[in-house]
Amino acid sequence: MALDVGEARVGVAVSDPLGLTAQPVTTIRRVGIERDLKAVADLARQCEAGAIVVGLPLKLDGGTGPAAASILAFVERLRGAVEIPVVTWDERLSTVQAERALLEGDVSRRRRRETIDRVAAAIILQSYLDSRRKEDPLEIPS
Repeated sequence: MALDVGEARVGVAVSDPLGLTAQPVTTIRRVGIERDLKAVADLARQCEAGAIVVGLPLKLDGGTGPAAASILAFVERLRGAVEIPVVTWDERLSTVQAERALLEGDVSRRRRRETIDRVAAAIILQSYLDSRRKEDPLEIPS
């Protein structure tokens, strides 16, 4: 399962059982850290996730800034709320890629706003899955 954590919403994506493809699933509206963590933990249980990949917004030069620090704090809290591994993954430009894909798909502005976070989460997850396959093509990602 992957998360694209923003200030107002958290996009969620999951992979197929073999860990080959990522699909956007839902968007969680943020209402407070405790309720946000509970919503993510409940969803991870429902999806039978083996791990949670959280997009880390690094700067273009690879450094961390205030946005990354905020996500790292969220990740630490999430690790205390779930019993599965939580890893961060470089998400640079994932939202730009999601926006471009939705524009190419001729998705209306209103619909783009509703779906962009979960599409970005799917891009993050697909990148993670692809990298795991490159590391060990015979291993099926969990």
